[in-house]
Amino acid sequence: MPKPKKHILVCVQGRPAGHPRGSCQEKGCGEVYNAFLDEFQKRNLWADFMVTNTGCIGPCSMGANVLVYPEGVMYGKVTAADVAIIIDEHLLFDQPVERLKVPAEVW
Repeated sequence: MPKPKKHILVCVQGRPAGHPRGSCQEKGCGEVYNAFLDEFQKRNLWADFMVTNTGCIGPCSMGANVLVYPEGVMYGKVTAADVAIIIDEHLLFDQPVERLKVPAEVW
């Protein structure tokens, strides 16, 4: 596989119920990750982009979290419905989705 233009990390961290930090797992991260996989497959994006599920990338209170490199843009409170716009705007046209970015003081 050639070096991807962008690498998308989707937090799939799970923690026990009642953990003080919570987790992306309880906030729908599995659906977010699967939505990326589905969209990549439908649009044949595998040659240019890579998506990886990962452990905690923080901030847990903002989950489900998605991190896009090489820019280092962190998206928070992402749902499966947000995946298409992240692909359409950020991955394909280098325009981060402002409404989903975590605040600068957090990331």
